Amino acid sequence: MERPTTRPDAAPSRLIAVTIVGVGLIGLGVLLGWAIFLRGDDPFAVDVWWNDLLVEWWVPAIGGFSRVMNWLGGGWFGVLAVPIIGAGALVLLRRPWSAAYFLAAEIGSVAVVQVMKHVFGRVRPDEILVLSDVGSYPSGHVANAATIATVAVVLFPRLSVVVAGSVWVLLMAFSRTYLHAHWLSDTVGGALAGTGAALVVAAVFWSQISRERSDAADRRIAVE
Repeated sequence: MERPTTRPDAAPSRLIAVTIVGVGLIGLGVLLGWAIFLRGDDPFAVDVWWNDLLVEWWVPAIGGFSRVMNWLGGGWFGVLAVPIIGAGALVLLRRPWSAAYFLAAEIGSVAVVQVMKHVFGRVRPDEILVLSDVGSYPSGHVANAATIATVAVVLFPRLSVVVAGSVWVLLMAFSRTYLHAHWLSDTVGGALAGTGAALVVAAVFWSQISRERSDAADRRIAVE
């Protein structure tokens, strides 16, 4: 029997809702960026409080963990290796459209972050412990983590994936501030940008990835 071309997950109302939420999150990130820009070099009180707290609360083991997160979430590994490995795994799972979505979401997230970094040009904390590019707002590491987490939830909508993704984003945000590579508000902006970009791109691929998700479920049932 031929499969219907329209599925509940591909309903126009669902696509509109995902798009609105994604654009809204990016919009909130832009608004926060403008608020930061208008303050000049004067960080928010919560930024100063959190940064000073972590200066006093330095533990070598946590610093080492944060450096590992710095490597995992950025540079060639986080920006190139992770998307390629993830996309390759999805292709092996017979989900090529999902792989294309993952790569497109990563590209979209990087684009949004880089535009915001160059527009707002925020200065990083003086106590920074790692080499980083120009522009503190938003955090590219956190945006990347949020993009990966959102893509995972879209492709594998389970509570365990939501929890794991949330923990990953929070750990990345903590590690960025622990190394003083970012102010706390930078990590909030990164989470907004990364999640929003992944949702906007998801709306573009929603019909295809929903079909692949349904096909994967059918294959599991057939095996069982």
